Amino acid sequence: MQRSNLNQGEVNQQGVDFVVYTFPIMLLAIVGLIYLYMKSLSSIRRGVKRCLTALYNPVLVKTPLGMLTGIDVLVMSLIITLLVWTFYARISNDFQKLVPAKHLKLNLWQLKLLKISTRFGLLAETCLGFLLFPILRGLSVFRLLGMQFEASVRYHIWIGTMMTLFGVLHGVGTLFIWGINQQINQIWSWQKEGRIYLAGGITFVTLLVIWISSLPSVRRKKFNLFFYMHHLYIVFLVFFLFHAGDKHFYMVFAGVFLFVIDKLLRVIQSSSETRLLSVRIFPSKVIELTFPKDPRLSYTPTSIIFIKIPMISNVHWHPFSITSSCNVDDQTMSVMIKSEGCWTNSLYNILCQKLESNSKTKCIPVAIEGPYGPASFDFIRYDNLLLIAGGIGITPMLSILQEIASAKSDFRNRSPSQIQLIYVVKNSLDISLLNPISHLVLNQNSEFCLLKLKVFVTQEKKGSSTLRELLSSLSISRTVLFDMKKSDYYTLGRGDINPILIGSIIGFSSTIFLLSLCFFNQFLFSAKQKSSKPNSPSSVVDLFLLCSFLIAVACSALVAMVLKWRKSRREREMITTIWDNGGDVMKLRAMEGARSTTTLEEHEIHYGARPIFKDLLHKMEGELEGSNVGVVVCGPESMMESVASACQQKCSKPFKSGSKKQQPFFVYHSLNFNL
Repeated sequence: MQRSNLNQGEVNQQGVDFVVYTFPIMLLAIVGLIYLYMKSLSSIRRGVKRCLTALYNPVLVKTPLGMLTGIDVLVMSLIITLLVWTFYARISNDFQKLVPAKHLKLNLWQLKLLKISTRFGLLAETCLGFLLFPILRGLSVFRLLGMQFEASVRYHIWIGTMMTLFGVLHGVGTLFIWGINQQINQIWSWQKEGRIYLAGGITFVTLLVIWISSLPSVRRKKFNLFFYMHHLYIVFLVFFLFHAGDKHFYMVFAGVFLFVIDKLLRVIQSSSETRLLSVRIFPSKVIELTFPKDPRLSYTPTSIIFIKIPMISNVHWHPFSITSSCNVDDQTMSVMIKSEGCWTNSLYNILCQKLESNSKTKCIPVAIEGPYGPASFDFIRYDNLLLIAGGIGITPMLSILQEIASAKSDFRNRSPSQIQLIYVVKNSLDISLLNPISHLVLNQNSEFCLLKLKVFVTQEKKGSSTLRELLSSLSISRTVLFDMKKSDYYTLGRGDINPILIGSIIGFSSTIFLLSLCFFNQFLFSAKQKSSKPNSPSSVVDLFLLCSFLIAVACSALVAMVLKWRKSRREREMITTIWDNGGDVMKLRAMEGARSTTTLEEHEIHYGARPIFKDLLHKMEGELEGSNVGVVVCGPESMMESVASACQQKCSKPFKSGSKKQQPFFVYHSLNFNL
């Protein structure tokens, strides 16, 4: 239980710990960035490997943890297996070598309970090693598994809950043994040698505060409390270092280091503000924000950006799906926002006031972080696509459809042959969200793949208006055009640093950390040789490790700032041309709904009913025999569970019936817009 002070052997052990615990993960992060970069440049092949894509299909639909796919079960099984093996191996070895501590007079069962409590602390430490990987945005290790940020956040919640549980068992068990031994007072002392129990107590309390403020009931009702309490992770990590010591800190160092580098790059990227180019307000209290974009910035459909509007809050960032396609318009980027919460209602009210005012509308400053999305547009691999959206969940589908429709002629040969869009809304006003793709719905082009639209209006009785009339009437929106000043407005630059440069920054900062640590160790040894004390307090060793960490982070920040400064000098352009083109684009989009002349025989609208997804998939079986069908869902949790259940039944049917008839293979993809 005691932690040794720094000596020459300990210095050598630090190098071993870095190589064993940290170096492999750093190398994986660098190689992963290179792989994702090369994948984004390579062409996408038609077809899917069913044995691999089956892992992304739902395995367990309704569980306390929500819907679980095959990859979810696999990853969590590996983590739980590691935890069980670690606990069993360590506790078995402890029980074989039980040696009572001299300063503790404990019975055999008390000594075993103390060892068990200590090993629960090791399990909490192991969970901490994995905790930060799922919330990396630019350096996401989970992207190698095909998971996006909004999906991997669940792993952060699950692992954080397990870490809290093990931390409580570790702290309560230890305090119980100290209590019956009447040594509870040592928790208030800052030991010069070994583990610092006061630091452990602070770590324990901080962990509980963070976890309680993260509960869904607290997070949804008191988001500001959740937001600010979560920043106590800095206090938690610092005092964890003092409590666990440098050797144990290397077990979690890789995750902490990558998280800090990722956070640093995001702060530097989003430090520059841009301006809103225009805003459209739809009848259903939906607003579309359009930003200027560097023509060289490319992103894939289903990508998200984080938006901060200083007029509302200087600290709150909110994620939104990009609705535009960089192949349709390379100079602007758009998102749609439904005004439902406090932040979105504030934004809606501000924009309505801007619209009603007769004075010239001034620019609204906006900070943008991202975009974050898949490395390549893999949905075109499928023979057919089934897109299912509910309410504001239509936003990622808009970018998918525009990307496919605007692709080049050689790309269309690899596009899905048929796309079916099922859109479920509460009232007919929400149909206005289809405005960006109204020209695709109303004007079926023979060169474009067959698009079928089915709209379900659940809370209205059958109306007299046709789908064409609804799309045309609801496409009429109020537009806010902002006044641009050439002296202080520039286009939105590239949202990401080259992945190869990010990998280089990781390698550079790791090298700086090791060099700094060697310098401090050499300095400490030189001081010890001149001193009569053979050892230094353990907290001094932790301070040297912390200083080395901060030096490496500072050097990384300096390099990133220099790269951004050099890029901004080369790529900064005036907004005049973009504004003129953007205004023309806005006018054209407003008139697109009125220019259609074809009939809508392929499209359907249903009032007062909800789609039965099991029947819809059954109908598709006869039409799409033997093909690979990508099922993309975004909407309320209940709707996603219904679609997942239907896909699960269809995927298991061939194996149960043993039928020789080749049936379509459905691959389920969920896009979660509630982080």
